[in-house]
Amino acid sequence: MKRKGLIQVYTGDGKGKTTVAVGLACRACGHNLKVCYVYFHKDPKIWEYGEHRTLRKLGVDTFGFAKKHPHFFKEIGPDEIRRECLEGLEFIKKVYQENKYDILILDEINISIRDGFLKEEEVLNILDSKPENLELILTGRGATEKIIEKADLVSQIKKIKHPYDFGVKRRKGIEY
Repeated sequence: MKRKGLIQVYTGDGKGKTTVAVGLACRACGHNLKVCYVYFHKDPKIWEYGEHRTLRKLGVDTFGFAKKHPHFFKEIGPDEIRRECLEGLEFIKKVYQENKYDILILDEINISIRDGFLKEEEVLNILDSKPENLELILTGRGATEKIIEKADLVSQIKKIKHPYDFGVKRRKGIEY
């Protein structure tokens, strides 16, 4: 009997949303589940995300879309980012058609909605059309109320305090 896949959302202003998703991927790999990790607004060529290397070593298929964000890269425009985000949605639809994964992680997709690169309705359509047995994980700040309503599990990760507040820069192996 195949299990029913749920929709999980990890959002909020605290550290750990991606870390939760990566931990879940590691746990799933330990049980021989097939995981696909799709990320938005992260450029591993620039930031050397340790989790991307680790996930690939575990056999997780990783794919990136809209790797830049105008907050950090002033030369890239919102139209280009929207186009790249839409390419990501088309890729997700292909993943659904292939139906070869047990878990699909959409890292930072909430940022795409929050910042206007994807429409909430476009992502809700993705949620509505997911294969029944697929576990779907969404991360990123600013999850909308409709996304939260649609989810089966929602964790709000709240920042109490963070070293950034005191001038500590991103640390390799800790924040990326």
